[in-house]
Amino acid sequence: MRLPHKTLERKLFKDGYRQVIGVDEVGVACLAGPVYVCAVAFDEKFFQKNHRKLRYLRDSKLLLPHQREKFFNQLTKETDLKFRISFSDVKTIDKLNIYHAARSAMKRAIEKLKPVKESIVLMDGKGKIAGINQEQRAIVKGDRKVFAIACASILAKVARDRVMRKYAQKYPDYGFEKHKGYPTKLHNAQLVKFGPCEIHRHSFAPVAKLL
Repeated sequence: MRLPHKTLERKLFKDGYRQVIGVDEVGVACLAGPVYVCAVAFDEKFFQKNHRKLRYLRDSKLLLPHQREKFFNQLTKETDLKFRISFSDVKTIDKLNIYHAARSAMKRAIEKLKPVKESIVLMDGKGKIAGINQEQRAIVKGDRKVFAIACASILAKVARDRVMRKYAQKYPDYGFEKHKGYPTKLHNAQLVKFGPCEIHRHSFAPVAKLL
């Protein structure tokens, strides 16, 4: 299995950047719940050290829940990085559409970091983020290729999963603790049986047809 590497980040620091920011979003394909975004800022000191406990870190989708929690806890202990998490709620998603809601959360997460002038943003996907002053680089499958983006994916995923487990207590009929809002067989069956709840995305077709 190929792990995300730190080659790009090290090259960017050699090119004169003082800060590298990795950004990723979680929950785009869900039928319920918010979309979460994490922006992680690294300085060069981080990439000069050997982080044994982060050795097998990779895209959150390739990790088991207990592995994500382990890496989340380790990342939050690191002193040479800082991160901020933002989200767009269901009302925002239905108003703007999921793409623009996620991009809005990305912009807010980056702004919360208060980036230094000589910084660059690396994000997963194709399109760049509107309205930020930093130089950007969009990387297809970046969460599988670039260490900084993989870190952001884990931090965002764990934060969102924790929120969805809380929603599971408030809306126990849907099994949110199991599928976290994704359109699984269980979720689709419960959605048909009980109808949409307050955190379902009305703008998504499987929900809209039940309204």
